Amino acid sequence: MIESAMGALRQLTRETASSLRSLSAGGYVLLGVLGALLIAAAAMAWLGWESAPDTDVPGVGYVTLAIGVGFSLVVGAGLMALVFYSSRSGYDEPARLVEQASQETAPDRDRA
Repeated sequence: MIESAMGALRQLTRETASSLRSLSAGGYVLLGVLGALLIAAAAMAWLGWESAPDTDVPGVGYVTLAIGVGFSLVVGAGLMALVFYSSRSGYDEPARLVEQASQETAPDRDRA
């Protein structure tokens, strides 16, 4: 089992290295900016966590956090379901102009 995991890791490493070779200069700049933002977010989280070492969260805080996370997951899943439904139902197609039929092709109403 460990051998198969190591083989998969080697394959992933090869694929990542080959995709990094195909990046342009703008791609490297984007990766650098995103990496810097990740490091800044981690630093801010660490500083926020360490700024109040003797603070305890009451039980109602954990319950509120769980309700908020659950609500966010439900809203996110619902919006993603709507995106897939909209895409598969054809609602995302570009608008097309439908021209009126001329008098010659309209059905005769007097024949009835």
